[in-house]
Amino acid sequence: MPFPRNQWYVAAYGEEVGDGLLARTICGEPILFYRTAAGRVAALSDRCVHRRYPLSEGSRDGDTVVCGYHGFTYAPDGRCVAVPGQARIPRTARIPVYPVVEQDTLVWVWIGDANAADPAAVPRAPWLASPDWTTVRGMEPLAARYELLVDNLMDLSHETYLHGGYIGTPEVAQTPITTEVDEKAGVVYVSRRMTDAECPPFYARSTGIEGRIDRWQDIEYHPPCLYLLHSRIAPTGVAPGPDGDDSRACHAEIVYAITPETETSTHDFWMVSRDFARDDEEVSAFLAESNRTVVLQDVRALDLLERVIATEPEGYQELSINIDTGGLAARRLLKRMIETP
Repeated sequence: MPFPRNQWYVAAYGEEVGDGLLARTICGEPILFYRTAAGRVAALSDRCVHRRYPLSEGSRDGDTVVCGYHGFTYAPDGRCVAVPGQARIPRTARIPVYPVVEQDTLVWVWIGDANAADPAAVPRAPWLASPDWTTVRGMEPLAARYELLVDNLMDLSHETYLHGGYIGTPEVAQTPITTEVDEKAGVVYVSRRMTDAECPPFYARSTGIEGRIDRWQDIEYHPPCLYLLHSRIAPTGVAPGPDGDDSRACHAEIVYAITPETETSTHDFWMVSRDFARDDEEVSAFLAESNRTVVLQDVRALDLLERVIATEPEGYQELSINIDTGGLAARRLLKRMIETP
């Protein structure tokens, strides 16, 4: 399988899961999500045991789900509790259920052996639920394998060329990176610290900073699913004080959940949290529109790359350079996860 199993993946935003039936394919598995009367998120296989009809095309009856084809009815624990035309329910009438954790406004689902699921292992993105931060978010479908999005996000030098006029400036591609790998925790860190850099429109319009800036991009990748970009923007020369005070800088926490749908499609969840202009709705609207534009630029490029890869002969050798160290480390950790269930 091309996906690491026995792993937590982001399946949805908490606000997406309500009284309705939400269908989403994760790592090739069709899953139905809904929220019970008690507020808990239920995650069941989106296939009726009778004729494999998608349960998401059915209806709710209290906390149960009624298949829209023949009326087989399922409880949140996957048990079939009613079948048409007979009182006896077949002993094998049960569908798989998936462990779920709702944390930091995200709904995480466990793909793999349910007995191995550890809720404490879900990585954190606390800004998403903090009243001290304001967040805009979205999700775009990607017609490309998830590994291409990982490569894309681990090497931000592409901002200079693909996202010029939004978040890209010459300094992003010109500034060397540092890469560290925490082998025990399985986390990749990539850092780019730019000084006396051009302020891109994405930050100039949202922060109000005029002139040159010092800009930090500190990546923290938790394979397989969660990508965190800790971004610091401040007028050139404004450094944190000796006591660590950095209140004169603006900070953005940019979060991506990279969730495989199939072998060649991906759910691209994106979030931008900020500690500046928190109550300014115009800034929120601008960041939401701008970041979606940037994401769609990536989507177009990666969809194209997926089509190119499909036509390439087996054994094609890529050329990698210094800017690829973070992406190559991420590939190695993903490969290890896939090979070690």
